[in-house]
Amino acid sequence: MVTTDSVAAAPPQPLTGGERNGGDLVVETLSALGATTVFGIPGQHALGLFDALSRSDLRFVSSRVENNSAFAADGFSRATGQVGVLFLSTGPGALTALAGLQEAYATGVPMVVIASQIPLEGLGARRKGMLHQLDDQKASAANVTKSQRLIQHASGIPSAIQDAWTEAVSSPQGPVWIEVPQNVLLDPVMVPQVEDALAEPFDNPPRVELVREAVKWLTESKRPAIVAGGGTRRGNAEHWLLSIAEKLGAPVLCSPGGNGAFPWEHELSLQAWVEDRYVTEVLEDADVLLVVGSSLGEVTSNYFTLEPRGRIIQIDAEPRVLESNRPALGIRADAGQALAALDEALPTLDRDRTDGYDAVTLVAETLAKVQGRLDSQDLAMERKFMADIRAAAPAGLQTYWDMTIAAYWAWSCWDAKDGQFHSAQGAGGLGYGFPGAIGGAVGLGERVLAVSGDGSSMYSIAELATAKQHNLPVTWLIVDDGGYGILREYMEGAFGKATATELTRPDFVKLAEAFGVPAVKVAPGDVRQALEDSFAAEGPNVVVVETLLRLFAPTHL
Repeated sequence: MVTTDSVAAAPPQPLTGGERNGGDLVVETLSALGATTVFGIPGQHALGLFDALSRSDLRFVSSRVENNSAFAADGFSRATGQVGVLFLSTGPGALTALAGLQEAYATGVPMVVIASQIPLEGLGARRKGMLHQLDDQKASAANVTKSQRLIQHASGIPSAIQDAWTEAVSSPQGPVWIEVPQNVLLDPVMVPQVEDALAEPFDNPPRVELVREAVKWLTESKRPAIVAGGGTRRGNAEHWLLSIAEKLGAPVLCSPGGNGAFPWEHELSLQAWVEDRYVTEVLEDADVLLVVGSSLGEVTSNYFTLEPRGRIIQIDAEPRVLESNRPALGIRADAGQALAALDEALPTLDRDRTDGYDAVTLVAETLAKVQGRLDSQDLAMERKFMADIRAAAPAGLQTYWDMTIAAYWAWSCWDAKDGQFHSAQGAGGLGYGFPGAIGGAVGLGERVLAVSGDGSSMYSIAELATAKQHNLPVTWLIVDDGGYGILREYMEGAFGKATATELTRPDFVKLAEAFGVPAVKVAPGDVRQALEDSFAAEGPNVVVVETLLRLFAPTHL
């Protein structure tokens, strides 16, 4: 967090005669590991990092709030497959980023976080009254990062960052936290320039006997089904998932995190209708349920109403996920490596092996029932609205969705086509959509779409300045319903009235224009044309739709 306090800490002394310092070691190591981009906000204890950036080829993208810097690094990583790099200042700056890191941690996004620290003499919980001092800063990050390291000597910087990078990209992937005290960043070093660094992910294959047992179960199965979670995408397992589904003749359901892991229009695709009992019943009726990269958590289990009657095979790189909700044959492994091993050993089964059972017909009938349920509700406007967004978006467009009613629809109905679907469903915090999309636009160099509500958009409204400063091709769709729409709907359903959900909000068009960002307000029926126009434009732009979307009726109650 930027500080204006000029008394609490002495300003750094300039380097002389071509000297290098700890900050140079940081950026040299990151460059050697393949980093191209850094997100963050300067801060007093971190000035050594930012001065070193000026002597490097790394691109720096400065957000306006540290939490949004974390979301942007996350969005960059999801869009590109590269490691997101985040620079944080000490104390308030570091703490402000934690909610963004929770999303990356929950979703398995590889990030390396470099946080500055107070000078070495202030460490150890000695209360010297230093600016931004915490008793143990890295302890604050323990719940939202894979590991935390404190570097106390400049000579340890290259190896520590290399180790952190390796850990970040090893499944289960996730953010890793490194702290470097102010004086370690600023003091001249004798360590030679970092020329090369190698960080390869640790191998995470399945155990042979578990693969053998899983193949036995699947080969003997009569009515198998598959749930593809986010780990399927992170493990680049889509090819093997498709092959296994076709060998088994198994219906495939994608969780919100797994959206796009299986072709939407495939004859075996149950798409992503996780919140419908008709789909839940298909999973319950499977004699073998193969769950890949999912905990069968709250949403994917249709709010824990899923009661499988058959056996479960669960594959996940995170051991804490295995059997966390259901007894299963747990296989701790990277999803790609596990499905590759299963696919190699699995024969193609006879689709007619079970009398009276046809998976293709079952899928078609189930999806028809889902649509019939929607037809029975007054949701024509909502369904057209979502269809219009999809029709306007190019097939390869990457999209970023905040926690808003439109996103709740998208979890179930969005066909990612050739693009990728990204949402904040891992941790469920507000404010992800726009800064995540900023990171995606930085990494891809092409247009992306962010979708937010008026409530969630206010968490990241300051990032309009970031998008304008870097002239990023981000289209931001803000669905303005005058408050926290989903919470309003939940409270009205539960208590008959909503409390504290209504919001005073700005004129989003005028506000965007104040940042120099083109904006337009349109009726719901005009959203398709407005988005098509925005996608054809240069730089950032905003489309505002004032409407009250309703969510389809829950089926888990």
